[in-house]
Amino acid sequence: MSNSTYDALKAKVGRRSFIKMAAVATASGAISAFANTNDGVTREATSEEIKNPFPGSKKVKTICTACSVGCGIIAEVHNGVWVRQEVAQDHPVSLGGHCCKGADMIDMVRSEVRLKHPMVKEKGQWKRISWDDAYDRISKKLKDLREKESPDATMFLGSAKMSTEQAYYFRKFAAMYGTNNIDHQARI
Repeated sequence: MSNSTYDALKAKVGRRSFIKMAAVATASGAISAFANTNDGVTREATSEEIKNPFPGSKKVKTICTACSVGCGIIAEVHNGVWVRQEVAQDHPVSLGGHCCKGADMIDMVRSEVRLKHPMVKEKGQWKRISWDDAYDRISKKLKDLREKESPDATMFLGSAKMSTEQAYYFRKFAAMYGTNNIDHQARI
């Protein structure tokens, strides 16, 4: 630990300084809470918008695939896009319950940082490539590694975002490749 870090940890705040800081924090919180924030950009939603924010959407009963339990969810679909989900209160398995992983399943589809196309980094820049090109590159590298080293020179690491079915096929692929070095991180 550097001396400056150590000194910062040793710093003492006097009682009067603490009371002044607390008063400033309380006052700023109160001012922001009671300030008139109606700037004309926002408005309150109507009761109809609250009840049905996606007019014309369809509610589809389905199950969560994050694990093998299969908790019930109701996915709301608007123009073919999964826009919202709720817990199926009447589902016989989950009985209206949901874990944090299942509650986040919609982000597998809707996340803005989700990878949608294969990419390769060339000369420091990411470049989009075709699926066929990606499969060819990956299979060539895996084949070369298996022939030059051994199947156990490869570790297959999955994701906690894998569904049960995806984890099953991921495991089968690793076994077909010839290794037991696999972890699909199904832990919550």
